[in-house]
Amino acid sequence: MNSRTLAALAMGILTQQGCARAPDAPAGAEVAVTARASISASPALSSAAPQSAAPRADGPASAAREAPPAEGVDVAAYPWLADRTCAAQVIAEPLASRFAPPAGLARVPAAAGTFAAWLRGLPLRPKGPVLDYRGGVVCAETDTRVAAVIAIDEGKADLQQCADSIVRLHAEWQWSRGERGATYRAASGAAMPFARWLAGERPSTDDGKKLVWKASARASDRDDHGAFRKYLDAVFTWANTGALARDGAKVALADLRPGDFFVLPGGPGHAILVLDVAQSASGERALLLGQGYMPAQSFHVLRASGGSAWFTVDPAAGGVDTPFWPVPFPWSSLRRLD
Repeated sequence: MNSRTLAALAMGILTQQGCARAPDAPAGAEVAVTARASISASPALSSAAPQSAAPRADGPASAAREAPPAEGVDVAAYPWLADRTCAAQVIAEPLASRFAPPAGLARVPAAAGTFAAWLRGLPLRPKGPVLDYRGGVVCAETDTRVAAVIAIDEGKADLQQCADSIVRLHAEWQWSRGERGATYRAASGAAMPFARWLAGERPSTDDGKKLVWKASARASDRDDHGAFRKYLDAVFTWANTGALARDGAKVALADLRPGDFFVLPGGPGHAILVLDVAQSASGERALLLGQGYMPAQSFHVLRASGGSAWFTVDPAAGGVDTPFWPVPFPWSSLRRLD
């Protein structure tokens, strides 16, 4: 069976899952994070659940509060919330407040300012549904596979898909820390630094495949978030699961932490982000998992087949099974960006 047949079969299976999707970008148009920057500021992020909103038992996304007060959310730590170029968001509470760890487990330590601590504070919408970049519903509020929806914009084009969503969150975390020197690498090895974007250069192609930079815009010394958001959309044009798998550092299951991700490259491929990790005194572990998907859509928290948002880590199982992807993600597919 050739690769085209395999891809067609995968697409057929996925279409039956209930959410629209499309293949990854061509293999010649890929990027991965290789962030290099100095830290000039760092928000005070707690490694525990915010104290102003008591953790509650896991429940369906539709059970979220109807009122939208941002209790416990450090709005300043999530730059898109104050960016008028991004779609306005209604916030209910932070991730850690809605999803208490399973009985007998506690969240693993995460130092303030780390990606792990930042992810725990991600703002949630009061409830679903999962929307695509055009505002259409791709997963209904009642979809049992979706536990919650993150309060972050989907973008205005079909760009911010699964791998892109992971890059987006990692890049936003860097921005919140005052980092402005992130660089992304294309499949050809060409660098995609934000500095070149500010200099008025834009990524393009010389022969339809290889990335080149062309001076086609006015230079700016304003490293505001609106410019950064446009830059990320340009990066997403070149991103897919293959580059994320290639350039992400491999992670052993024993070293798994929030902010790591599972990635299976291909056409289509898929990637899911580890939003949180809880562990018992005896070593049992459970994960909160989130994903973007195809077409570009709301980043959402997944729900396991048993009804909980926490996925049990079973080393003997060889991987983790998720509700939207037809095959498990093997433990060997774990990667890390930082």
